[in-house]
Amino acid sequence: MPRFAFKIEYHGAPFAGWQRQSGQPSVQGAIEAALAKLEPGPHTIAAAGRTDAGVHATAQVAHADLVKPWDPFRLSEALNWHLKPEPVAIVACAQVEDDFHARFSAQERRYLFRLIQRRAPVTHDRGLVWQVLNPLDVDAMRAGAAHLIGHHDFTTFRSSMCQSASPVKTLDEIRIEEIAIPHGREIRFHLRARSFLHNQVRSIVGTLERVGAGAWAPEDVHRALEARDRAACGPVCPPQGLYLCGVGYPNNPFTA
Repeated sequence: MPRFAFKIEYHGAPFAGWQRQSGQPSVQGAIEAALAKLEPGPHTIAAAGRTDAGVHATAQVAHADLVKPWDPFRLSEALNWHLKPEPVAIVACAQVEDDFHARFSAQERRYLFRLIQRRAPVTHDRGLVWQVLNPLDVDAMRAGAAHLIGHHDFTTFRSSMCQSASPVKTLDEIRIEEIAIPHGREIRFHLRARSFLHNQVRSIVGTLERVGAGAWAPEDVHRALEARDRAACGPVCPPQGLYLCGVGYPNNPFTA
């Protein structure tokens, strides 16, 4: 059976998350239903990351085994037709080797979190960003973020429902970018690691926002990390500003 990899873009608002759930809309369920229109029967696709309810993606990666030797372009076009009107799109498709696995072959994941700081309500980006009304000190947030880069026990920054076997992860990068926008600023948090814990990114961004607001000192982030206690974490920020924006593999299946 030929195996195909898909690069997927979606707006997370209508979904209960990536993972298929009984009685609730999911991104996985929408794509599997579209596949069933092309090849009747049950389909199960595996993804690089299971995004939560309300979280978006610009470059989620998943794979599926099909019966027919589809031309990848025609397969992506057919899937996009059957995905309408869901806010899900196959932006790239490639046939891959049988040992390719969207989750287990991945060497890194990249997330973007978008925060807009301005007084007036957001209009065009509503549902796509986290809005904060008061000014934030970006340099202080960068100083706080520096304490989290590297190999650490991230118990403080993971959900109590996290199913990972270990809280120890290596966070390779936190880059905080500041962009001027009309009547305010957009602050973008770029995070990169081989893998992330459940709610890790939102816990980190929510904590760094407290640093930017002056409620925490940058050194408090280090103390929270060392506490290895979920209660020491800052507030978990809302999901609508979070995007899965890249997955890295030893050989990029979409470069052909």
